[in-house]
Amino acid sequence: MHKVDRQPRRSSLSEFLRAEATSGLLLVVAAAVALVLANSPAGDWYDDLWHRTLTIGPVTETLQHWINDGLMAVFFFVVGLEIKRELVTGELRRPRAAALPAVAALGGVLVPAFIYLAIAPAGPAQRGFGIPMATDIAFAVGVLALLGRRAAAGSKLFLLSIAIVDDILAIALIAIVYSGPLDWRWLAFAAGVLALTVAVRRRLSSPWWYVVPALAVWFAVFESGVHATIAGVALGLLTPARPVRGRPVLQELEHRLHPVSALVVVPLFALANAGVDLRGGALSAALSEPVTWAVVAGLVAGKALGIAGTTFGARRLRLGVLPDGMPPAQVWPVAALGGIGFTVALFIADLAFTDRRVVDQAKVGILLASVLAAGLGAALLAVLSRSRSG
Repeated sequence: MHKVDRQPRRSSLSEFLRAEATSGLLLVVAAAVALVLANSPAGDWYDDLWHRTLTIGPVTETLQHWINDGLMAVFFFVVGLEIKRELVTGELRRPRAAALPAVAALGGVLVPAFIYLAIAPAGPAQRGFGIPMATDIAFAVGVLALLGRRAAAGSKLFLLSIAIVDDILAIALIAIVYSGPLDWRWLAFAAGVLALTVAVRRRLSSPWWYVVPALAVWFAVFESGVHATIAGVALGLLTPARPVRGRPVLQELEHRLHPVSALVVVPLFALANAGVDLRGGALSAALSEPVTWAVVAGLVAGKALGIAGTTFGARRLRLGVLPDGMPPAQVWPVAALGGIGFTVALFIADLAFTDRRVVDQAKVGILLASVLAAGLGAALLAVLSRSRSG
């Protein structure tokens, strides 16, 4: 019976990791294409494309904002589903198993934020403290996938668990710090639709019943001043994790939407947001600005020290345990890979600043830090692999 219960969990986790690994590769390709286009003779066309307006129903936004506010709600909905599944039926349901990645994620959020604040100049630049707090699951898992058996299966699970807790903290930050003035009427309407969804969810076994409430909640949250993507998270967290009338609603939704999120939404987001114009001395100018290096230091040094330091400290205090099969030495490469903050970091950069020059400085820092963190994590895993084989 025990084996039967664990098989769906293993299958679901394997499917999730495969999709994330593929998404990570597509993410790199999309970011590279965006950078090439932004710095080519087609640069003006690239910039104009994403700033064209599109009207859907009562909402008129630029194409870039439709991706960032609309399609990214699907990404955050899938994140919400994964968080809910992990908390109810996954690794995070067991206190000792959840304690260590939770503590590690907290260290991997606070230390980068403090490092950023220590380096960034006073004033509006300080609002970017949330940029180095995020870990990109797809990019980091993609690097682990490329390294094959050098990374233990437990290390992949540990990184995934840290990234999930990391996402919870990043979502809270977006809702509290990076949302605009609130319209409580629309917020109350959104809360009412969510409450109604909770009240009847045990009677709705078909995932299609969630479409209309999802659209209503998204529009209400969009109008309320809270960032619209929070609607996706809320709906994901309220989805039943256990079968409804024998039908696994959460698993069906995740099975259908995770490939869309991982293979379409995230690469499209990278294509629309990673294109930084580095011509005319813009790159050297960005590299001379403290915001750029605050992001780099926060992601590369802050994540590695924050995650590894709190992990080893928590283990010494016996506050939690590493996943089965994960060597303690692999905490360091996993912590380094946590510095790949691509998707959510780019997302927060656009929310944190209004000055496009500062946004571009932050994006240069994110791109540079992600490459450095990926290289550092891969190098550490390669060294550990050689030392074990020797």
